[in-house]
Amino acid sequence: MAIIMLARATARLHLIWGIFCITVMLWGLGAYQIGISKDPARALFWWKFAYIGVIFIPIMFTHFVYIFLQKENKFFILFFYVLGGVYLIANLFTDSFINATHLMFNQIYFLTPTPLYNSYFALFIILVIYSHTLLFKEYKRAVGLRKQQIQYFFIGSFLGFFGGSFSFLPEYHINIYPFMNLTVSFYPIIMGFAILRYRLMNINVIMAQLLVASLWVFISVRTLISEFGSHEQLLNIALLLITIIVGILLNNSVIKEIKSREEIEKLAKDLEAANEKLRKFDEAKSEFISLAGHQLRTPLTVIKGYTSMLMEGTFGEIDKKALAPMEKVFAAANNLTKLVSELLDLSRIESGRLKYEFKMIYFDNIVEEVVKEFKQVSEEKRIAVEFVNKNNRTFKIYGDADKLREVVMNLLDNAFKYSEIGPIVVTLTPKAKSMLLSVADRGFGMPRDEMPRLFQKFGRTEIAKKERPEGMGIGLYFVKKIIDDHKGRIWAESQGLGKGSIFFVELPVKYDFQEENERFLSAL
Repeated sequence: MAIIMLARATARLHLIWGIFCITVMLWGLGAYQIGISKDPARALFWWKFAYIGVIFIPIMFTHFVYIFLQKENKFFILFFYVLGGVYLIANLFTDSFINATHLMFNQIYFLTPTPLYNSYFALFIILVIYSHTLLFKEYKRAVGLRKQQIQYFFIGSFLGFFGGSFSFLPEYHINIYPFMNLTVSFYPIIMGFAILRYRLMNINVIMAQLLVASLWVFISVRTLISEFGSHEQLLNIALLLITIIVGILLNNSVIKEIKSREEIEKLAKDLEAANEKLRKFDEAKSEFISLAGHQLRTPLTVIKGYTSMLMEGTFGEIDKKALAPMEKVFAAANNLTKLVSELLDLSRIESGRLKYEFKMIYFDNIVEEVVKEFKQVSEEKRIAVEFVNKNNRTFKIYGDADKLREVVMNLLDNAFKYSEIGPIVVTLTPKAKSMLLSVADRGFGMPRDEMPRLFQKFGRTEIAKKERPEGMGIGLYFVKKIIDDHKGRIWAESQGLGKGSIFFVELPVKYDFQEENERFLSAL
């Protein structure tokens, strides 16, 4: 692991961890040699060797924790490195750090602590406890993947240091055999699991660097054991140079890919957070529209009611000059009422509060009634409206009568709005398992490329915006929602501007064959 981490010297986290692994490796190698030493002099040599690494274990670990937790205190860390350097010089060139050993368990020569060694031991304990305290505090604050990373890192390092600390006890003549050293072996297992499962360090980078490092070591060994100056050695040197270049390029490519992926993941999280905010804003907007709509509906109803009564002379005859303004007030109030109704419909759709009362209904009766209701509008605008029920069929469907009435009214209202000449023809046509309603007009028409936006929220054609700027483009969106919920479909056709439009609604029907037979027999 140390070789792999050192190969990525551009990442401080990996560099420090790689050096930390080397310090642990030196301790492990020294401990093995101490364990097989048969005389105190040999054991003393290996104790000094082992402490080349051990001195820096708590310092490197604290440095790694600082980087891992993204803390910055260069002078604090530098102070401990300088202190570690002092201990290292004392260990290598004097006897003030380690100068003697003593036999424990009739088996192993343990070092005999000196005053300087005791100060190091105190530093070891302080730094290990301090580092784990930092990890624990960050663990309590962290969430998600970060929390899992810290959890496994804390458990692994705690087990490693806790078990390893039992090696100090025999040094102070405490007769407890350091069996707990075995827990150190759990450290790389837990860290490996964290790397693979929780991306503690990026496994893709590690695997790429492992491959590169292995090739470098293998070719370097081949170069060294080759005969000096031979063709084989020259070939190995050339191969090593090529491998170094390719390895660096591969490593940089993998790192770049990882960074790109991390940036994409961050953008995805930011987008998710932004979407959540937009959703909340959308909910607030829907609530506002609903509240505003309900507050406006009552005064508009009062205005329409009293204006109608004034026009009809309920409160006495009014001057003819006042009648025209009254009609304008009534028309404006009527338009506002429709607008409020559309906004409330939109609010119900977006909040999921659009409720249906499905039952068996006769759709042809609904269409015929709506057409009759538009007779007055037809006379006022002098645009004829016709209703054609082909074959005089009854169309029994399973649906919400009130909602489907709104669909037909909306389509007819649009036909009158955007037409100046007639007729407007409403047709019901039977099909194999469905019925087809069509509303055809000779109005403004529309270009083919603008048709897809018709049934979208706030979707309006350019001619509609020009001729009826007061519209909002909610009506057909509401109509489509109702038809979709009835398992039907709606679409529009037009030959172009000035050539009228036809709106089609197809709904599934349930034919009552007994009723059809009775009608047939009664006609005989």
